[in-house]
Amino acid sequence: MGNIQNLCVAHRGFSGIAPENTMAAIQRAMQESYVEWVEVDVQLSKDGVPLLIHDFTLNRTTNGRGPVGERTWAELKSLDAGSWKAPEYAGERLISLDEFLEAIAGRLRANIEIKTQGNMYPGIEEKIVSAIRRYRMEDEVVLTSFEPRVLAKVKEIGRGIRTGLIVDEKPRDLFIRLQMLHCSFLSLNYRYLTAELATKAARCGIEVMAWTMNDVRKLRRVRAKGDKVLLCTNWPDRWLKAMSCVRS
Repeated sequence: MGNIQNLCVAHRGFSGIAPENTMAAIQRAMQESYVEWVEVDVQLSKDGVPLLIHDFTLNRTTNGRGPVGERTWAELKSLDAGSWKAPEYAGERLISLDEFLEAIAGRLRANIEIKTQGNMYPGIEEKIVSAIRRYRMEDEVVLTSFEPRVLAKVKEIGRGIRTGLIVDEKPRDLFIRLQMLHCSFLSLNYRYLTAELATKAARCGIEVMAWTMNDVRKLRRVRAKGDKVLLCTNWPDRWLKAMSCVRS
């Protein structure tokens, strides 16, 4: 689409239509030529397989129950991760990080959030970095986290892979924190984005993604803060309307 600004990030895939973090949502996003980025969440199975899922429990988005990390990959991939969204997605399953990377290679860039708390998933950073290297996608991904310790670990072991801090509060000492963590990416709740912050980030070489706007008006409002800001949405088709000059 030429030199378009405010690139579209499909949040957990095209998750407005298809069940989030599944192959159906990823493929649906890839069908839209204007989608250039996807954001997903990665955790570990009990036997150490990185997989896509947002919540720390299975309850909301599968027919399973209890913590993700207490099930083996064989158990996890047998669950139904689609029926909760709509009957036509019955049988849609959870996917591994490897399956995801293979599907998007050469088509989408990915913001991969490392979902962990404390020492919930020992070795998760190594597993994710290893998968990215296996698919030679070091230049096509950014690894993000709320936890500075996780980002420091990625920097230590994943030379050349970009990292980003996730912020869900009014930013304080933000650029000092980003500099100390050697982050070149900021994933920010759109409510805290200002034009001043967007300008400073661009000047400092920090790429900003604002999340998550699901109506055209909000997308346009965030777009007005800075033309380099990535716009993260569950509904990429609404991004397309927001970017058009014609008012919906």
